[in-house]
Amino acid sequence: MRELNIAFIGTGIIAHQHARLYSEIEGVKIVAACDIDEKKLHTFCDKWDIPHRYADYREMLKRDDVLAVDVNLHNNLHAPISIAVMAAGKHCYCEKPMAGSYADAGKMKEAAERYGVKLHIQLARLYDAATACAKTLVEAGRLGEIYHARSYGYRRRGRPFVDGYAEKEFVNSHWAGHGALYDMGVYNISLLLYLLGLPKVERVSGNVYHKIAMDEGRRIASGFDVEELGVGLVKFAGGMTLDILESWAIHGAPFPAHSIHGSGGGLQFADDKSLKFFSEIEGYPAVSTLDVSAEAYRRRKIDPGLWMYGNSQAHWAGVLRGECEPIDTAEIALQTMLVSEGIFLSGQLGREVATDEIPELSESNALKKQETPFGILEY
Repeated sequence: MRELNIAFIGTGIIAHQHARLYSEIEGVKIVAACDIDEKKLHTFCDKWDIPHRYADYREMLKRDDVLAVDVNLHNNLHAPISIAVMAAGKHCYCEKPMAGSYADAGKMKEAAERYGVKLHIQLARLYDAATACAKTLVEAGRLGEIYHARSYGYRRRGRPFVDGYAEKEFVNSHWAGHGALYDMGVYNISLLLYLLGLPKVERVSGNVYHKIAMDEGRRIASGFDVEELGVGLVKFAGGMTLDILESWAIHGAPFPAHSIHGSGGGLQFADDKSLKFFSEIEGYPAVSTLDVSAEAYRRRKIDPGLWMYGNSQAHWAGVLRGECEPIDTAEIALQTMLVSEGIFLSGQLGREVATDEIPELSESNALKKQETPFGILEY
């Protein structure tokens, strides 16, 4: 098995999750890591037994033994750092969302093509057992003509930092670009776009809100200025539609589950272990519950290659080794950015926006430099 040497840029909470998944893959070794926070860097490297430690990512990128770099930074740093990684000839794995704006995400996709390297975006829900089952049913034509889908994400009160967890940069547009739609909505929207076969977006409408009270001290400390609720409607070529409701905070009960609706049947994501299929049997409405967890376990025992579709890191390792057909996460993530940006622009303009308007109106949020303990670091 080909050994893969991985390096990390950013060593926070998400980096630890990535490192744990890499540790479960035979032949993957994290050889270097970089962070401007010395305490985080050493904590991370000590835990995962990483020998080489850097304060300046540019020095780390000079290493000849690094095949790919895992980028775990705040959203508005994704584009400049990922592009630098790819310009150095390294394959790039980037945490979600793809970037802080559609304009920046597009530059990342262009960079991968320009430098002839692979770009992978962390879209964890694509590898769920329920997703694999849903994709099988869709591709088998079990739903007939699909005409509508729903992307829902619910938290009653779960805004980062101001509601008691995570870092304040998650709720500040300077670092994050946007809020709930970028933090959690990206998982749900990308999932539906993937299952629908990435249909061409024609028009987007929607709005975003932050209305729920929060601790005033934490509001000031964080500079909270992003959305806690995003709503939208996407119209695709051919007439199919997708409605979106993504909440960090709302006075309301849990939302319905994701669903896909067609002329011959419908799907609803019940939980992590099952999927509901709605159909008719001789004219009688019927609901089937598919035990996707048990079947996923059986199939992976029968086909050892399916481990490469078990999670994002496993898939990335398989792609780097050339051992599996890649899911085009960069394109899925880019189209997710297109939808999200369309919702933001629709709210700002007070009207529906056409697809060709979004690239023209999207502006870069990418951070070009930052004050660090080592001076000004240019990106």
